[in-house]
Amino acid sequence: MKGYKSENIRNVALVGHGGCGKTTFLEAALLATGVISRLGKVEDGQTVSDYDKMEIEKGYSINATVVPVEFNKVKINFVDTPGSFDFVGEVNSALRAVEAAAILVDAASGIQVGTEKAWDSCKKFGVPRFFLINKTDKENVNVEETIQQLKDKFGSSVVTLDDRESMEEEIAGTDEELMEAYFENMELTDEQFARGLTKGIGSGDIVPVFTCSALTGEGIQEVLQQFIDFVPKAADHEPYAAVDGSGNDIEVAVDPAGKPALLIFKTLADSFLGKISLAKVISGTIKSGQILYNAESEKEEKLGSLFFVRGKSQEDAPEVVAGDIVAIGKLQNTRTGDTLCEKASIIKFPKIEFPSPTLYQCVEPAKSGDDEKMGTGLKRLMEEDPSFVLENNIETHQTLIGGQGDIQLNIMKDKLKDKFGVDVNTVPQKIAYRETIKGTSDVQGKHKKQTGGAGQYGDVHIRFSPSEEEFEFGEELFGGSVPKNYVPAVEKGLRECMEKGPLAGCKVQNVKAILYDGSYHEVDSNEMAFKIAASLAFKKGIAEANPCLLEPIMKLTIIVPDDYVGAVMGDLPNRRGAVLGMEPIGGGLQRLMAEAPQAELLDYAIALRTMTQARGVFEMEFTRYDPVPKNIEQKIMADYKAEQEAANK
Repeated sequence: MKGYKSENIRNVALVGHGGCGKTTFLEAALLATGVISRLGKVEDGQTVSDYDKMEIEKGYSINATVVPVEFNKVKINFVDTPGSFDFVGEVNSALRAVEAAAILVDAASGIQVGTEKAWDSCKKFGVPRFFLINKTDKENVNVEETIQQLKDKFGSSVVTLDDRESMEEEIAGTDEELMEAYFENMELTDEQFARGLTKGIGSGDIVPVFTCSALTGEGIQEVLQQFIDFVPKAADHEPYAAVDGSGNDIEVAVDPAGKPALLIFKTLADSFLGKISLAKVISGTIKSGQILYNAESEKEEKLGSLFFVRGKSQEDAPEVVAGDIVAIGKLQNTRTGDTLCEKASIIKFPKIEFPSPTLYQCVEPAKSGDDEKMGTGLKRLMEEDPSFVLENNIETHQTLIGGQGDIQLNIMKDKLKDKFGVDVNTVPQKIAYRETIKGTSDVQGKHKKQTGGAGQYGDVHIRFSPSEEEFEFGEELFGGSVPKNYVPAVEKGLRECMEKGPLAGCKVQNVKAILYDGSYHEVDSNEMAFKIAASLAFKKGIAEANPCLLEPIMKLTIIVPDDYVGAVMGDLPNRRGAVLGMEPIGGGLQRLMAEAPQAELLDYAIALRTMTQARGVFEMEFTRYDPVPKNIEQKIMADYKAEQEAANK
């Protein structure tokens, strides 16, 4: 695979619903261009794109994969993306590395949820798009009907290139000069038509529809030529937005002679080669051995091996020009979304946008002593997929993994076992409840111990009451009842007790403690004695001040199509939740604002997907703590007591 000039490079992401034939289309393209001698099948684990062991086992794409196809002296860098909604982060990464996206559509199935999601993603990131209707060889397929469905759903911008007459008005609408020429003559010249078509595709105002059958090979070469003709050239991409070392907004042109600047859009953990970074070279020409600077990590990186990849196959790349995609081996201080540039001319491209986790699972190593090994492996997997997160909850002392759904999380657990030899168990997730008081109390805490030698003596009188602050401490001592030098020990003893309340061992909050009296012993009193006295007062004082449990309440922003609003609103009361408001946001979508306890939302990502046929999305953030209903509080306390008794046996 030779190097190509920028004007002879096209970069295209393949997106769409799972099973629409993205990976098989690549097989057909490689077969049509002589790279392979037979069509590999996904179900047989023989495709160039789905080469990862896990992808072969599961029978679907998991990672974004680069597969260049060389045709008529042009290289088309296809980036194959997963169709599963759990791997939307892979789609976001791919769309940052390309000049256009092909949304594949199964001719028999027509528009599916993944079709809509792919369209929305392209629109969100401003990526020119094409529809590629695949599987036209299936029985009882009506391609014209599918095309009409696309036009009805996505508007008049959807066109077929063989219908020039109906396209001319759409093309004229992309440019004032063309519009004037069209209304003057009621037609466009060939030059005007071609110019308007190119501009319209680049702006997203025109979305051409192509057709093919990956299985039979029919139309594959024609589609490749159409990509060459109509996908914006890498060299013609508008200057990329970035910031310089001082944070000023700048633009970076796609120029092979410019200063080197590249965006890392994907990281892979290869079991033999180690860490591999996939990069889009946006400016300049890079070579092996070159030293570049990562402004994010503030460290220099020496470019080791550079190679072009086609699935798992690799070919050395002596040099790589602006507009091309390259793999870089063993970058030490660089992660997905980072920019590499010259230290003397710092550039930072916008970070890649990854969705926040919507589903968490609690994991622990199946084998005792594998905690560190598990943590290391999970962090490596985060490098591969930044939409996957690892959190250590300091209150519940649990390790949580988060992602977009159970498919993604199960894949990550399988990868952890396969790549890093760590098997994990999924255990129930604990909620970080809090404890507080609703009333007041006035108690004494007295610690007196005599052991033959020096004894211990501490005596405190403390008033407890609710507070707006997390913890509020004061003293109203008089007459030297407690020497001032022991007051800090009392406060420290109370603060330590706040970490673990008496009801269910949860962190205590919103408590005010006033030390107002006490007594001491000239010989036996010391700081430790007063700390213990304070802890005795705390346990007694909280118990007498009408204590209660608090639970985290989450704010939900849910976006769903109109047809599913009723189901979503009807589900929330069953989760002890409430809808706070609703507003239309266009495109047949509604935005719902709601609140519900975190304990009722642990499976909400799965439930919402089921309720809305995967069309609903949501974001969730903590908003406050509210009292737990008494029946639930009693169960939480009983469970805690049982845990303590079991631990003490």
